[in-house]
Amino acid sequence: MSTPFSPVDTMRPSAIGQRSLIALIQVLGLSVWFSATVVVPGLRTEWGLGPVAAGWLTASVQIGFAAGAVGSAALNLADRIRPQRLLAAGCVGASACTAALAFCADGLIAAVPLRLLTGASLAAVYPVGMKLTASWSGSADRGRSFGVLIGALTLGSALPHLINGLGPLPWRTVLAAGAALSTAAALIASSAIVPGPHLDGGAVRWNPRYAVTMFADRGVRLTNIGYLGHMWELYALWTWLALFIVAGRQARAVDAAWSTGVIAFGAIGIAGLAGSLLGGWASDRLGRRPAAVTALVVSASCCIASPLFFTAPTVVLVLFLFVWGASVIADSGVFSTSLSERADTRFVGTALTAQTAVGFLLTIATIQLVPLVAGHIGWRYAFLVLAPGPLIGAVAMAALPRLAPSTTAQKERTHDHSFPSAGHAGCRADR
Repeated sequence: MSTPFSPVDTMRPSAIGQRSLIALIQVLGLSVWFSATVVVPGLRTEWGLGPVAAGWLTASVQIGFAAGAVGSAALNLADRIRPQRLLAAGCVGASACTAALAFCADGLIAAVPLRLLTGASLAAVYPVGMKLTASWSGSADRGRSFGVLIGALTLGSALPHLINGLGPLPWRTVLAAGAALSTAAALIASSAIVPGPHLDGGAVRWNPRYAVTMFADRGVRLTNIGYLGHMWELYALWTWLALFIVAGRQARAVDAAWSTGVIAFGAIGIAGLAGSLLGGWASDRLGRRPAAVTALVVSASCCIASPLFFTAPTVVLVLFLFVWGASVIADSGVFSTSLSERADTRFVGTALTAQTAVGFLLTIATIQLVPLVAGHIGWRYAFLVLAPGPLIGAVAMAALPRLAPSTTAQKERTHDHSFPSAGHAGCRADR
């Protein structure tokens, strides 16, 4: 296997150091994802937005991300361009679009295209970060490494809630803070990140069909069905959790001491980080299948139980949301880990990008669906519509032990002798 380092290179970066920096980049770079969502109350006043219109501030990011991911997967960008450069470019693009939204936009007509471009830029941040993480992780610790990365994703996604919850800040200030953090991520990516030795580092020929042909492998299909069930729930919950909390408080007619922003940050960011780390550890220790199935079943149970906690006392509600926030993301790294182990090692970046493209396309529907359901039956019951996703995902992941180890990459290597014989860890994915 070719690597960017010589065997005698004494200056080779440490795996832990590189994975830590990649995680930091995700925290900072992805802080723009929900930056517009958390300032919706201010935009409602200034722009006169309703719930459905406000939903487009997040849905447009998902659309842009999916479009960017599809384009990147078709062009194999994550495998043909130096990943650290692509990562830095994505952070710069997301920062520029968010800064333009903060200082130039004056309504939804201007905001939606900027959010679309923000999402397209982020398609070069998250999937590329996953490929870089895989390149610095062996099969024995890849689940934990992805758990750390997904934990960074949750912290970055929740960071705007914390910034907004620290005080009554103007909405433009919150957006500007996200843009500044994403710029810092670009600087780190361009100056300190290099690919690791655990993935094929040779030249890659353009293969636009691989993003589709990889689904011929049954294990890949089941892994992606599990991932789609996970995504059906995840981003809709993250997008509308704050409004769920606010509606419950209004129903109780009680002002709680904890701000909505702080509760949302705790449930999404803090609990999400803990769940990601636990899920990654369980994935390596117990196997991909049981880790994913357990998380999916718990999060589906939380969806079903959510009406019971709608008007619960704040402490009880927070405990429930922390369980939900941990379980809803605990399985995310499992799907990425499993796919990275099954895919052709030349096209791991393409495979991960294609997986996220399909998943984020699905989130567009659920982000719009939840407020529509809430408009008909109220916020108390709105999250019930999310339960089928993780339940279906759990059924798909439960089928993985009945599969033989993935042969897709093995078949590829019979036609390309540059592949190492020990570089594939599909057996672990089937445990």
